[in-house]
Amino acid sequence: MSKFLGYRCSLCGQEYGPDEVVYLCPKDGGVLDVTFEYSKIKASSRPGDLQASTDFSIWRYLPLLPVSNPAFLGTPLRAVGWTPLYTPQKLARKLNLRQLWIKDESCNPTASFKDRASAVVVARAREIGAKLVVTASTGNAGAALAGMAAAAELSAVIFAPKTAPPAKVAQLLIYGAKVLLVDGTYDDAVELSRQAADEFGWYCRNTGYNPFTAEGKKTAALEIWEQVLLATKLDRPLCVFVSVGDGNIISGIHKGFKDLLQLGWLDQMPRIFGVQAEGSAAIANAFEAGNEVIQAVEANTLADSISVNLPNDGLRALRAATQTAGAYIKVFDAQILAAVAELGRYGIFAEPAGAAAFAGLRKALESGLIGAGDPVLVLNTGSGLKDVNAARKAVAEAPVIEPTLAALRRALEVAD
Repeated sequence: MSKFLGYRCSLCGQEYGPDEVVYLCPKDGGVLDVTFEYSKIKASSRPGDLQASTDFSIWRYLPLLPVSNPAFLGTPLRAVGWTPLYTPQKLARKLNLRQLWIKDESCNPTASFKDRASAVVVARAREIGAKLVVTASTGNAGAALAGMAAAAELSAVIFAPKTAPPAKVAQLLIYGAKVLLVDGTYDDAVELSRQAADEFGWYCRNTGYNPFTAEGKKTAALEIWEQVLLATKLDRPLCVFVSVGDGNIISGIHKGFKDLLQLGWLDQMPRIFGVQAEGSAAIANAFEAGNEVIQAVEANTLADSISVNLPNDGLRALRAATQTAGAYIKVFDAQILAAVAELGRYGIFAEPAGAAAFAGLRKALESGLIGAGDPVLVLNTGSGLKDVNAARKAVAEAPVIEPTLAALRRALEVAD
C-alpha cells in the first residue's frame, strides 16, 4: 500500500481516499491537505538516507512526496530545488543579527519558488494521464507551469491579468504555453481558469485549490531542515520570513515542517512570519483582528506576485503563523522597493515579492517581534529580472556622460 493515504479538509477535518476527490472538500469547499501513513515512511527512510542522497533537487525527498519518481532525466523538471543558502555576514552585522540566512529561489529553472509546486503537479498530471494543465497566474506560477509542462511534454494554458509584467508574459510564451490575458484582476483569472478546467476537463494547478501545489512547496521546508536545522545547533527556534499573496507558499512550508514533526525528525518547530504588502493584506488583517475570518480587499501593490484580493489558501496561511508563535507583518511598497535595493548591495537581485520578506524582517526587528539573538532565514521567492520596471524604481537612473575624463571626473564628484 502506498504511503499516500489521501486528503483531509483544512476546515471540517473530513478525510478522503486518494481517488475520492481532486481539488477542494465537497462538503464545505475547504482546501485539502495531503495525508500520509508516516509509519511507512519511517520504516523505509531515515534522515541520514536523505542527507546521503546525491540528487540535489526536490526529488531527493521522494519518500515524503505523494508522487512517484518522474522520468525526463536531464530536463528542467529534474533540476528544481536545492536552492542556495547565503550567509551575508556584513548584512547580519548591519541588522545586529547573530545568525542570518537568505534562501534564494531565483536559482530555480524558471527563476522562482513556483517551480517546486509546478514540478510536483506536472508529475501528478502524468500519473493520472492528464494531457493539459491549466492555471491562473500573475506570471511566476504560470512560467513555472509552462516550463515544467514543456519539459514533461504536456500542454499548458495560462490565464494572466492583462496587468502582468511584460517580462513574465514573454516567459510564458517562450515555453510554448497558450497564454490568455484577462481584462480583470488576478482573482478574475483564477475563477475563469477553474471554469475552464471544469468545462474542458483540464487538470488545474491553481494554488489553494490543487492539494499537490503545497506538497511541492513544502520541499523548501525540507531543505531548510537539512541546510540549517540539521547543520547548525540553534538554541532557539528559527524565524522564517515568507512573503504572502495567495498563501500557498507559507502554508506549504508549514506543511513540510509538520510532516517532519510527525516523523519525529524535527526537534523544534520554526516560527513562521508572513509578510504582506499593505495594499494586499487580507491575511494580515485577520491576524491583527485575532480571528480566522479572512475578508477580501482591493489589492493595490507593485509586488504583483503577492497582489491578491481574496487569498485562496488564506486559512492555512494564517495558521502557519498562529500555530508556530509567528506573526503577520505589513510593509508598504516604498519599503519593498528599499528592500530590493538593499539586497542588491549584497549580491541578491530579488523581485518585489521576494524583497517583501526582507522588508518584513526589518520591521520585525524595529517592532521587537524578534531580537538580535533569534536565528533568521529570509526566503527570496523570485528573481529581480522578473520585473525590471520595479527594479528601476528602486534605484536612481544611471547618468549619461560624454566620453571624456573631464566628464567622468564631474560625474564622480556628483556621485561622492
